[in-house]
Order: sequence, then structure tokens, then C-alpha cells
Amino acid sequence: MNSRFKKTVWRTLATATVGIAAGASLVACSSGPGGSADSGSAEDLEKALQTESSITVWAWAPAVEDIAKAFEEKYPKITVNVENVGTGNDQYTKLQNAIKAGSGAPDVAQIEYYALPQFALGNSLADLSKFGFDDLEDKFTASTWNSVNLNDKLYALPQDSGPMAMFYRKDVFDKYGIAVPETWDQYIAAAKTIHDADPNAYITNDTGDAGFTTSMIWQAGGKPYTVDGENVGINLQDEGSKKWADKWNQLVEGGYVAQTSSWSDEWFRGLSDGSIATLIIGSWMPGNLEGQAPDGSGQWRVAPMPQYEAGGTATAENGGGGDAVLEQSKNKLVAAAFLKYMNAEEGTQISIDKGGFPSTNADLESDEFLGYESEYFGGQKINEVFADSAKNVVKGWQYLPFQVYANSIYNDTVGQAYANKSDLNEGLTAWQKASASYGSEQGFTVSEK
Repeated sequence: MNSRFKKTVWRTLATATVGIAAGASLVACSSGPGGSADSGSAEDLEKALQTESSITVWAWAPAVEDIAKAFEEKYPKITVNVENVGTGNDQYTKLQNAIKAGSGAPDVAQIEYYALPQFALGNSLADLSKFGFDDLEDKFTASTWNSVNLNDKLYALPQDSGPMAMFYRKDVFDKYGIAVPETWDQYIAAAKTIHDADPNAYITNDTGDAGFTTSMIWQAGGKPYTVDGENVGINLQDEGSKKWADKWNQLVEGGYVAQTSSWSDEWFRGLSDGSIATLIIGSWMPGNLEGQAPDGSGQWRVAPMPQYEAGGTATAENGGGGDAVLEQSKNKLVAAAFLKYMNAEEGTQISIDKGGFPSTNADLESDEFLGYESEYFGGQKINEVFADSAKNVVKGWQYLPFQVYANSIYNDTVGQAYANKSDLNEGLTAWQKASASYGSEQGFTVSEK
């Protein structure tokens, strides 16, 4: 097996509790030795790397430590201090506190795509186009590049991505004579076949998850969030939202999805023994299966996401994030240079080697990446499926500029529909109203379409 592409990926987080007030003053002064300028050319970045200085990076991705070491070897006058102050929610809380205080923020921070719009408010993140990084667009997939470009500014460089696919147990499908579902109608029929034959077996689990819900609405063509500065539209009953909810209701209301929490021991047991037969999830999942569901080795396979219409190819992103330079940074040139090294130069391969799923086109198209045969997945070239998915992500998706908060109240709204096995549309409507109310309180002009 080509161990270079053996997946050992971290999972992405879907919820957090911190909110950011619209219009808050988050501007911090930027000065200091080495790379203090707020803008600069490639030559300016290279010059800054020849002067002794240091930067601090807040990140939880396993690859960042190794990338920092490689960067320091290449640029021995630079020290990169990597700090894991917590994943997702924990880091965001500390980051926001530092932004509000006007001091204490790192030079560089890892931020998931769904959370980035909140931190782009109030000039708390540097516009990377000032360093010429807008010229890097062709290096990245369209969906990840769109996720880091907000209000005509480039607030981060993509680090990894999560184009979605269907992971399925071939042995379970073979046992019940189920063909790999190509449409959601076929998927629902397979769910009924499995559960009717064995009441302890399910096509998948789902107790309600904000990140999964938004990804599924995305794949269905929904655009429930529209953002233009501080003008925000929320419509979780648009055509795509209803298309997904009406279809998924057949599984939730019918009791055809396991009431098992993702990432629990019970969940991994179900993935190991086949009582949970599929996962609709991001392409960063293989390493989690290999590490936590070893008894499923040889039984799992990967296929494209089922479609609403036969012959369709639409997919969505589920997870992933990028890295930003903070306006508080007193060493922006070096911080920007490290960002470029990590996400657009040598660091991308280090990320892949550590299990990150790439957002860079060259890596997604390389023969070595596409030709990787996974023993866990029965020798299948799984990256071929993932790479195709990355090309077919539906365009035009936006997150709320207070998505972190919106996700934190998901369980109080849509989550209740899951718990009661009731209409998901009612849960989406409640989520919309609660999110809109919060946005208005924070000073946004919110319309519910």
C-alpha cells in the first residue's frame, strides 16, 4: 500500500457558541520588526524572511507542527510557535476574546470555512490580496476559494476541504441484494430494506447536526443564506432546503436512521459491525474509519453522493477550513509568507502526508494521489471519487456572518424535530426565526424571504 496517502485525518467541528456583534471595533495596530508592513510584494515577503523574527500560529491540524519545522529549516532566521489552544469552538472563543481586547491574538489562526465570515467582521483579519495572494486563485478548487473570499476581500488561504461522498458497507449491500444507490429515492428504498430485515440495522445515523444539514441543503441547490455586507437574508424554506427536508423526512419520520450520536463509541461500533451501513460525509473521513472502526477493513467502499435526479453530479462541501493572518499581527509579512508556504507551496504535501484532504488542484489531479489504492476500502482508488466530488460542488453557497452562533442553537430548533421524529421543515423554520432574531439584535439588517 502507498502509505503516503493513508488517511489519518482529524474531523471538523460543526458547532460553536461564540457570536460576534456587527460593527464592533476590532481594529488593532500593526507594527514591529522584520515584517511589520500591512502589504507587500513577493520580494518584500522574501526580504522579511531574512530578518530574525517570530510568529505565533493557533491551529489544531496535526500537520501544522511539521509544516512549521520545515519552514524553519528553509528560513532559519524565523521561529514559528505553534499553539493548539483548542479545536473549533474553544479556539474561536479565545480568538474572539483577544480580538475584543485588542491584544493577545496570534499572527496566524486556523479557521473553519463556516466560521470565517464572523471573524472577517470588524477588520479583524488581514486582506491577503494586499500581499498579491489573489493571484493564487487557480491553485485552489472553486468552492474553497469562494469560501475564503468575502465582501471582495481575501481573508484566508484554503488549507483543506471536504467534498462529500457516500461511504458504504459492500458486505451489507451484498447481503440484502442492494445496488449502490445513485438517487436519493434509491437510498431511501435501501434504508427500508435494511431496517425492515433487521430492526437493529440502519442505512445511516442522524440525530441532527448543523454542519450536515447545511451541506445537504447545499447539495440540493439551496441558497438559504444571502449576505451583502450587513444585509442578510435567511430562507430555510427555499427550494433546495425544502427539497432536502422533504426527502430526509422519509427517513427521520419513518425511524429509518439510527438515533446514535456521531463520534460516540456506539457509532464506531456500528461502523465496525455494519449495523450502520453508510455515511454521507466529507472526504476527510477515511482515516477516522481506519483508526476507529478497524473491524470494517475490507468491507467499506466509496461512491458518489446520491442525486435528486438520475444522472446528476451535484455535491457539496462538508467541513474543512483555511488559515488567516490577524490584523493584530505585528509581523504580517512573515505571517503571510508562512501562510503561503503552508497552503500553496511545500506545506500542502506535508498536510496530505498527515491525512489532510487537499484543496489544491494540482494535488487533486496528481497521478500519485488519484492512483492510491486503499487496503481498508478493498483496494479501491477512493481518491478518484473524492476528486470528482471536488469538481462538482454546487456553486454560490454562502454562510451567515454569525454562523457560529446559528449552529449553536441548531439543537434547540431542528434538533427537536429529529428528537420527535417530526417534520424537519418546522425545525428549519424555527432555526430561521431564531437565527434572524439574533442577527437583528447584533445590528444586521435581516430579511426572512
